[in-house]
Amino acid sequence: MKPAPFAYAKARSVDEAVALLGEKDAKLLAGGQSLIASLNMRLSAPALLVDINGIGGLDGIAKKSDMIEIGALTRHAEAERSDVVAQHAPLIARAMPHIGHVAIRNRGTLGGSIAFADPAAELPACLVALNGEIEAVGPKGKRSIKTDDFFTGLFETALGPQDMLTAIRVPAATKETRVGFAELARRHGDYAIVGLAASAKADGKNLKEVRLAFFGVGATPMRAKKSEAALASGSIEAAVAALDLDPSDDVQATGAAKKHLAGVLLRRVAKQLMEARA
Repeated sequence: MKPAPFAYAKARSVDEAVALLGEKDAKLLAGGQSLIASLNMRLSAPALLVDINGIGGLDGIAKKSDMIEIGALTRHAEAERSDVVAQHAPLIARAMPHIGHVAIRNRGTLGGSIAFADPAAELPACLVALNGEIEAVGPKGKRSIKTDDFFTGLFETALGPQDMLTAIRVPAATKETRVGFAELARRHGDYAIVGLAASAKADGKNLKEVRLAFFGVGATPMRAKKSEAALASGSIEAAVAALDLDPSDDVQATGAAKKHLAGVLLRRVAKQLMEARA
């Protein structure tokens, strides 16, 4: 199937892109790995595509003080190869090989993945697990949005119709940082049936500040706060028993199967966090 007709504009600056988004039914085009598919299936039919690939300064990875900043146009492949990400954002480094296939990672962008907000995608869950933040620019200027407030519903975010995601930031890992990641998919590169991204800090023989972000089990990345508290107390089985997810049936699995698999992944990821404790 071919997409419905649309107009095309190539923005040369963030301000120009924001202005073009003010036109009726406009959408941004970055890597296009999700958007083009939805256009071809006519799940999306914008009147105008605003291409932001010509805007300088929207890519790159840098450590700034105690944060890692990744530009919106940074390709997945660049993040996958980055020594900065490997050293200072190890959870993102673990997730990158699970995102699609090589061709998708060569073109897809981190900003696009976050803004698209697919509930079965890896990067939104990683940002929630890391308690990161999103930088956005709109008609009223620049603002930062915490990830706990960013994902608002199925493919919905706190971005307004004229807001443009320009960067993501996550805390740089320290010697106390512990991360874990696992997902179950029918084939490598498929969207996950269930996945889990996790972070914590070592506190002697215990964990603190545990954040468990499940994906593929709800309309957004889902925190399992009761399990976080149980895991901080040192009990993996108590964390599994406290798992308070209520996934719906979908084309991949029943809700009951998804909840069972979430418990399987929680055991695996909890061991990753605990085995690395001081």
